[in-house]
Amino acid sequence: MAHQVTLRPSGHSFGVADGVTILEAALDAGINLPYGCKNGACGACKGKVLAGEVDLGGAQDGALPADERVAGMALFCCAKPLSDLTLEVREVNAARDIPVKTLPCRVQALERVADDVMVIRLKLPTNERMQFLAGQYIEFLLADGKRRAFSLASPPHADDLLELHVRHVPGGNFTDHVFHKMKVKDIMRIEGPLGSFFLREESAKPILLVAGGTGFAPLKGLVEHALHIGIQRPMQFYWGAKNRAGLYMNALAEKWAAENGISYTPVLSEPDADWTGRTGLVHEAVLADHPDLSAYQAYVCGAPVMCEAALKDFTARGLPKDEFFADVFSYAPK
Repeated sequence: MAHQVTLRPSGHSFGVADGVTILEAALDAGINLPYGCKNGACGACKGKVLAGEVDLGGAQDGALPADERVAGMALFCCAKPLSDLTLEVREVNAARDIPVKTLPCRVQALERVADDVMVIRLKLPTNERMQFLAGQYIEFLLADGKRRAFSLASPPHADDLLELHVRHVPGGNFTDHVFHKMKVKDIMRIEGPLGSFFLREESAKPILLVAGGTGFAPLKGLVEHALHIGIQRPMQFYWGAKNRAGLYMNALAEKWAAENGISYTPVLSEPDADWTGRTGLVHEAVLADHPDLSAYQAYVCGAPVMCEAALKDFTARGLPKDEFFADVFSYAPK
């Protein structure tokens, strides 16, 4: 039977089905509890059982020693409720609440989804997980001391593999490596999560999502997270590209529209001869559809020139400046 869990001091509550861990159920309910490994080894998800009984599961002694067990502590990545529970735990409410980690990772898969776009999926070590908020990014730490930043396209609940979308920049040392030398099973070092671009879940405003090129990546993570936790706010997604090939996951965006009611508008700046959809600049398509943006919240991802134009023009249409969030791909030329 399902049990009800109440958190202190927040008062948040959620149900936990049989056989499901407290952490898994909380994340599925859109409640961010801290975690680090999801297998009882690190202790990051530790909290206190104030009332009720739990099965401590596979919590390792180094992470949950005997004296802490006696004191009512538990690791919520392993613990499963045996009754209704009241727990004392710190919740993750902002990017600053999540520790930044430096970790090794293995290239698990490489998928070329367009001539100039590679999807990379990274696998972390067995005893490690990287907690992140939908829309944040990681940095590769390269052997020459340089760093390269890429947004996470995977949602937080799918943290077993970290998904990145890399556009080939001709002459760029790292992207040349990705497209011509990187192999499955290569070992890399990354740091993350980083950035203040993430879904503001406490708002009730309708959401505008505006991507240019591989700016699709963080918005993919954000949309999949919103769908996973059941956010009911209206979402409108605009994706700008040069041509059809630039809409490299068009079928996925169309699926969101067909199955989840997310409005999807692709916009091409250099359309193919048979293109019958919207043309021009993607942020101008938003302006054409919305004479008044005062009631919206906007998430904009892409090259600096697009993000700067969107901020200027959206706020001129009434969008509050503090409701504009941007992930600026600063490597792109202005």
